[in-house]
Amino acid sequence: MPRICQVNLFQAVLLDHGIAEFRHGGVLATMTVAEAVIDSPGHGGSDALRKLIDLKDCADALVEILDALDIDKCVLVGNSWGGMLAGVFPAYHPRRTAAAIGINCTASLPTTFESIWASALATFLSLHAKMPPLAAKAARAAFAGPTAEATNPEFVEFTTSFVPRDDPKSVAWALGSILIGRKDEHRRLNTITNVPVLIIAGEEDSQFPVHAVRKMADAIEGSTFRVLQHTAHLAARENPEAVNTEIDTFLASLPAAA
Repeated sequence: MPRICQVNLFQAVLLDHGIAEFRHGGVLATMTVAEAVIDSPGHGGSDALRKLIDLKDCADALVEILDALDIDKCVLVGNSWGGMLAGVFPAYHPRRTAAAIGINCTASLPTTFESIWASALATFLSLHAKMPPLAAKAARAAFAGPTAEATNPEFVEFTTSFVPRDDPKSVAWALGSILIGRKDEHRRLNTITNVPVLIIAGEEDSQFPVHAVRKMADAIEGSTFRVLQHTAHLAARENPEAVNTEIDTFLASLPAAA
């Protein structure tokens, strides 16, 4: 089961994967909203992941959380896996979505390169009970862009410091589910109407390049698309000021009913 690690019930904003773990300086810090912060399956305090899951499973799990918290509608914010979920959640559950914000996410099939390296990494991690040192090196290569490497040593150190806390077998199942096994979701995104959606790309994201994130945004009717300069994959942790500004501006533009 996903773990909810912080809940305040005034106006519901759910911070999912990639935001819950890596927010820094306070996502939504200037907004007078309350947050429910969620650890995705296999991460943080949630149960270990020992099977393949898909975005529909994740969307249904979020509905269970909303029901348990007696929340009718939410604003869903996520990065990477969480951003993919933020994209499809309004398609699966439009009546439960006030707005959605996806950061550094994609609706495309994995590339051949992604499939090869993610499969190799998943196989390697599945053989370990504790996170091997090589995983930290892989995380730095995936998450620290050239600007961070040149100017932000604290963030670069962070990209390796959180990895030992993760369960390697859970990460292996997550890689198989969300990276290797993901589906093309563009047609599903085409069905979203009358739900405000913000999609943000990091200029230096090596995982999901700007053109892939833009394609996801283009599939959602009326969506807003923004690019953060000098920012890589973990945008909310690397560049919280810019992320906060984009989110605050987007939420402030929503009708009061949202």
